[in-house]
Amino acid sequence: MAKPRPSYAVTLRIEIPYDDHAVPRITNEISYEDALITGIDMVRSDDEHLLFDVTCMTHDLDHAKKIRKKLQRTEGVIVHGIHDATVQAHLGGKIEVTLKRPLKTRQDLSKIYTPGVAAICERIVEDPSEARRLTIKRNTVAVVTDGTAVLGLGDIGPLAAMPVMEGKAALFKNFAGVDAWPVCLDTKDTEEMIAIVKAIAPGFAGINLEDISAPRCFEIERRLREELDIPVFHDDQHGTAVVVLAALINALKVVHKKIEDVRIVVSGVGAAGNAIIRLLTSQGAHDIIGCGRNGALGAFREEADPDRNWLALNTNPRQVQGSLKEVLAGADVFIGVSAGNILDGDDIATMADDAVVFALANPTPEVDPGVAGDHAAVVATGRSDYPNQINNVLAFPGLFRGMLDVRAGEVTDQMLVVAANAIAAAVEPAELNSAFIIPGVFTPDLAEKVAGAIREEFANGQ
Repeated sequence: MAKPRPSYAVTLRIEIPYDDHAVPRITNEISYEDALITGIDMVRSDDEHLLFDVTCMTHDLDHAKKIRKKLQRTEGVIVHGIHDATVQAHLGGKIEVTLKRPLKTRQDLSKIYTPGVAAICERIVEDPSEARRLTIKRNTVAVVTDGTAVLGLGDIGPLAAMPVMEGKAALFKNFAGVDAWPVCLDTKDTEEMIAIVKAIAPGFAGINLEDISAPRCFEIERRLREELDIPVFHDDQHGTAVVVLAALINALKVVHKKIEDVRIVVSGVGAAGNAIIRLLTSQGAHDIIGCGRNGALGAFREEADPDRNWLALNTNPRQVQGSLKEVLAGADVFIGVSAGNILDGDDIATMADDAVVFALANPTPEVDPGVAGDHAAVVATGRSDYPNQINNVLAFPGLFRGMLDVRAGEVTDQMLVVAANAIAAAVEPAELNSAFIIPGVFTPDLAEKVAGAIREEFANGQ
């Protein structure tokens, strides 16, 4: 039976007739149902009844309901409710707007609003760049989605995507002090999305595109980068690519190989795979094979999608043909951004000695990490319950913090490389080993280190 998931916590409010052994009987019943009790809190007690909360880890909500049903079959036991900790954390949303200045007197009002605000408006009319100094534009990013490619959920639409975008905004604020706001668009029309983002851009200093399906995401990002004077960053592409590059820099140090010498196979040639391949190519990797559902891409097969066709024409220099399993033989590095359980240990065993495996599909990696570790020297995943988690939150908060601080007008490949090297450098040489190639999400000051590297490199508009 699966272990209770630490991420799924519930609290049961239970009322029972009083006796000295009542609480232990109930907790035993809960434990027998394969739940992990983490806390008991008494709410009310008298000579006749006990009312208390039991917090426990369960597999999911259905598991919690099963426990409630079993308890209520016991005479005198009432389960008043199940409080899902995840739901509780989302009640009313996860972000809010707060004031930075007091607004308690008439004088405060006259400065913050009318009539004082008119002078600020006139300054911006005379010099539009003043908006970055005198308004929230200075520190604000729009997190834009249409909800068509939400991780692990797919096309769930803009309304259901709101919790994810709110979460992204919360990460921006927590890790880098960036005021981000979810903008969920009820359209899948590429031209309409571009027009809407352009129309709202004056209020923001950066645009973070999120969970937009391929290939539309490529055109949307490309056009917005061309037509806006603020950074436009598609995190599913470039955030992933930055963290993969950071992890690979350190992984290759562990196995004593150079990026220009290794053979790399990338499974998945959508948004993330495309950006990973392009960024690794810019850093000297030249023997890269991208694999889609139909196997290896190469000049031997024209692709209908222009972005995939670029990969076909600019990768796979040896023109190797075949399935993912076939082309993986002899490779030094495997990077998976595709689907779970498409490889097994025997496949990893065909790779070169001291192989590096990044199996990043979530929640199920391309290959079981434990099995991969039997054959590969370094293994990383996108999951938090294995070593070496490749997580975009390592990149985007600090990258945007730095770009906002230097008033960047665009995102460049050089910025992505600087960010990747800053993340890699956060692991000290003495700490570097096969189980620690990438810093943890909560590494102190990581976002500031990334932002500082961006400021140092680009403070003069380089």
